Amino acid sequence: MNELLEKGQVRVNWIRSRMQLLRNVQETFRRERPFSNKTIGVSLHLEPKTAVLLETLKIGGARIVGTGNLGSTQDDIVEVLKSWGMTIYGERSTDKEEHLRNVAKTVSAKPDLLLDNGADLVECAIKNNLIDRISGGTEETTSGDDKLRAKFIDKINFPIIVINDSPLKRIVENQHAVGQGNVESIMRMTNLMINGRRFVIVGYGWCGRGMAHYLKSFGGRVSIVEKDPIKNLEAVMDGFRVDTLKNLASWGQFFCTATSRESVISTNEFNQMPDGAILANSGHFPDEINVRALRDLAVNVNSMGSDLEEFELPNGKKLILLAGGQMIELAGTEPKGNSIEAMDLGFMLQALSLEFLVKDAEILSSGPQPVPTSINRKVAELMVESFK
Repeated sequence: MNELLEKGQVRVNWIRSRMQLLRNVQETFRRERPFSNKTIGVSLHLEPKTAVLLETLKIGGARIVGTGNLGSTQDDIVEVLKSWGMTIYGERSTDKEEHLRNVAKTVSAKPDLLLDNGADLVECAIKNNLIDRISGGTEETTSGDDKLRAKFIDKINFPIIVINDSPLKRIVENQHAVGQGNVESIMRMTNLMINGRRFVIVGYGWCGRGMAHYLKSFGGRVSIVEKDPIKNLEAVMDGFRVDTLKNLASWGQFFCTATSRESVISTNEFNQMPDGAILANSGHFPDEINVRALRDLAVNVNSMGSDLEEFELPNGKKLILLAGGQMIELAGTEPKGNSIEAMDLGFMLQALSLEFLVKDAEILSSGPQPVPTSINRKVAELMVESFK
């Protein structure tokens, strides 16, 4: 056994031992094998918790072929998945062009079902005229759902269950797990205190509000940038300052994006930020902070370790970028991602939604849609029971 594989197996064994919901589903899937003769194409963050999800689907009879998401693949976990007989493309160092080639390889395997994270698989299937073979899919993220609705809504002829539309995922995973995990990642990467520091959170969706509340609980001073007036009101009622990024750019010491939109922080904001300001991204895609514009603007760039880059601007100020603008929870050194319990719930939603697509897809309409109510209720009951 090679060292990388052994390391991955140890990590997966620990994670699996704490994923009670998925372990119970494995027992059911082992008996019923709902995915027999089905190929599931996967594009996910490849880390220990997703390994347990893919193991669960394989136990249910699925053939797994897939790739990771850009910047978050963990090589020891790839080795584990391959040792289980899965076809997995890519590694930690994969760049954007290679990632897209790996997505194309996954789609060319002609999967029956898609397990997508950011709509990369759907986009590739449409561009390569391979969409007609697919009978259904799931989408994990807000970013992917936004892409599906904005670009491909009239081109999808099969149901896609959007896991992020589940109230369970919003509450447990996005608000609490992502909120907590992002704060932990910032502290781990920078080794700085939260107390008394000035934070600007761009986006007050479920992930943004979770991060804001956890920062506040640690003693951070938090302000919110949000375009939706209803969310702005909610942020005010939650006790946060609400303002524009233009007004807050010179105030903040930490800036974190959670919007699923491109270039929400760019050159104008960089030039206004105080010396030593720190930039982080919580969104799925690494373009919410315009990193290319930051590199073009800088007169000097220094690496300050594997997680930190220092950019010296023409005005003499220096800005710090965390994890190259990638999702901070799953990038950088020793990333942990969301808590085990939260991902157990989220991946239970995934597993049961894929099972629903195999058994009852004909009652669903084409295109993106919420997790069926019956699945939400079942998973909520099981999650509450697991805490007793």
